[in-house]
Amino acid sequence: MAPSTPLLTVRGSEGLYMVNGPPHFTESTVFPRESGKNCKVYTFSKDGTLFAWGNGEKVNIISVTNKGLLHSFDLPKAVCLEFSPKNTVLATWQPYTNTIANKLHLQKINDFVLSPGPQPYKVAVYVPGSKGAPSFVRLYQYPNFAGPHAALANKSFFKADKVTMLWNKKATAVLVIASTDVDKTGASYYGEQTLHYIATNGESAVVQLPKNGPIYDVVWNSSSTEFCAVYGFMPAKATIFNLRCDPVFDFGTGPRNAAYYSPHGHILVLAGFGNLRGQMEVWDVKNYKLISKPVASDSTYFAWCPDGEHILTATCAPRLRVNNGYKIWHYTGSILHKYDVPSNAELWQVSWQPFLDGVFPAKTVTYQAVPSEVPSEEPKVATAYRPPALRNKPITNSKLHEEEPPQNMKSQSGNDKPLSKTALKNQRKHEAKKAAKQEARSDKSPDLAPTPAPQSTPRNTISQSISGDPEIDKKIKNLKKKLKAIEQLKEQAATGKQLEKNQLEKIQKETALLQELEDLELGI
Repeated sequence: MAPSTPLLTVRGSEGLYMVNGPPHFTESTVFPRESGKNCKVYTFSKDGTLFAWGNGEKVNIISVTNKGLLHSFDLPKAVCLEFSPKNTVLATWQPYTNTIANKLHLQKINDFVLSPGPQPYKVAVYVPGSKGAPSFVRLYQYPNFAGPHAALANKSFFKADKVTMLWNKKATAVLVIASTDVDKTGASYYGEQTLHYIATNGESAVVQLPKNGPIYDVVWNSSSTEFCAVYGFMPAKATIFNLRCDPVFDFGTGPRNAAYYSPHGHILVLAGFGNLRGQMEVWDVKNYKLISKPVASDSTYFAWCPDGEHILTATCAPRLRVNNGYKIWHYTGSILHKYDVPSNAELWQVSWQPFLDGVFPAKTVTYQAVPSEVPSEEPKVATAYRPPALRNKPITNSKLHEEEPPQNMKSQSGNDKPLSKTALKNQRKHEAKKAAKQEARSDKSPDLAPTPAPQSTPRNTISQSISGDPEIDKKIKNLKKKLKAIEQLKEQAATGKQLEKNQLEKIQKETALLQELEDLELGI
């Protein structure tokens, strides 16, 4: 029997109701619309067969399959609901009255995250550093909390006022985004972020991100074998890493701050929401091919449908109180359904009915946009402000930032259009550096320079002094020595060795040292 289409649950000032999923998009009879503004919470069971909601008076449970009321509880203060994995227990949250079943005795625990999936359950805990001691994250397996060797893994690090811990689906590893409130280098108003990898087998590493700047988003693939990070000053970079924390594919740069894997893990959406314009890039991550580039302006919510084919975007209050509504897309970029909330109403929440893994089989990725009766929307192009003195003059194509193409398009870029001023300048510097190195090699070649050097000149003069200025040669030698030491530190970090604070600061200076070395060599 083919699986049913996922339902869409909508909660707003118009009440709580359900909508049939694609291709119908009509109001469902599974759940009679509950009007009023008192419904503050709802949830589905993991397999989507049960639905619970609180209306300020009672918490009710219905069977989605049989369309019947199963239970009703007098819990007017419940503000959170969650079904157990086997659908046998409904947990509600209100003022605390439960008894403690087990306790982890660890001083100054600041945060913890439980692993997803079935038993054995695991928990990641974070303890901030103090008095010069580093912060650390430890992984435990419930209920084995006692003893000095109870921890499955431990990772310590500096520069962490707070952390975000992300388990993969199989509960075999955690990604930790460590953040500071203040960037002492002055490079960012938003502090510094670093990314760490910790596995339950004890392995750990620092994920080396090749572009400086904030970490906007990190997401695991459902396979638990790779993850995608969106990071760096705008335009942001996006890169897929494997479990060795090696980069697998570089998507280049673009206006993005979020990433979303499809339920089957074969499609990835890179998006720019919030203060960005809602641009989306839909990628086939098996073949690393771009599928579509739709635009969902003013979106505050994004979710994949469990079938792995459809996407939900929404504009909800209180984040935005105007133009509320939602859209259902096909991943090829077509809008299949659109609903705009009346101007005097608000949309508060919208979500898909969940299904267990395997109910919807993965389908072959298509690149042709599917047909739709909903007219496509042309994105609004905001024009840049122009001072009055320039408004009657021709517009020149100028960019504040040069965007970097994905790695599989770099060989094609630049061949069919002229280089920008910045790219041309960088190309000239590279060519000058290459020519200087070639000239130095020709000076050292015995075939091209057969005249013997005077006896008083040391044999290694050319290899040590290529500028004629002893001070510059000394600076170049010292810079190369520092860069070699940094490479050794990076290799040690890649093997999982915990580096000291001063060693991490040395690694952060690599870019500046490379630039200084390049400037010195180009000046020769």
